[in-house]
Amino acid sequence: MMEQSRTLPGVLGKLLKETLEESHSSSFDAALAAFSAKTRSSQVQRVMVLIQTAIDQDAPLQGILSDLAMDYERLNDLMNKREEELLGRGILIVLFICIGLPVLIAFIVGLFAPASRGFQIDSFNVTFSLFFGAASAIAIGVSGRMLGRFKDALWWMPGWIAFSMSLYLGAVIMIGG
Repeated sequence: MMEQSRTLPGVLGKLLKETLEESHSSSFDAALAAFSAKTRSSQVQRVMVLIQTAIDQDAPLQGILSDLAMDYERLNDLMNKREEELLGRGILIVLFICIGLPVLIAFIVGLFAPASRGFQIDSFNVTFSLFFGAASAIAIGVSGRMLGRFKDALWWMPGWIAFSMSLYLGAVIMIGG
């Protein structure tokens, strides 16, 4: 660290030099903590925490980094497993709300209140179409949130809304004439 404090130009080298000087009057741990706070850099603070952990556990830095890498790999595996388990549920929510529900309601409306028999349900159909648009938006949002990809799901939302509304109106016309 002394070598780095001499060769590093700029503020970082100066702070490192001050830290080494402070470590003579206080503990090395306190000096490292002060150095990481003075830099205000999250990367430097992470490195200092790693060094502090290695000192506290009296372990080589390589061992600490190896343990952290294995922990990160386990965490990544758990996240992938969670995503695989929730993906099917998220797709099922989207398919049921955006496709199944509009077709089911359109079938019921077209079967029991067809326009060919004189039922005046245009305003009803517009209201239900808007309802299915809103329900599709909520379903896409819930599915995206479940998978931790809400912002990505927002890009799909307008397409699913339009598809669901069009599917309802088209099915009512096709079934009810």
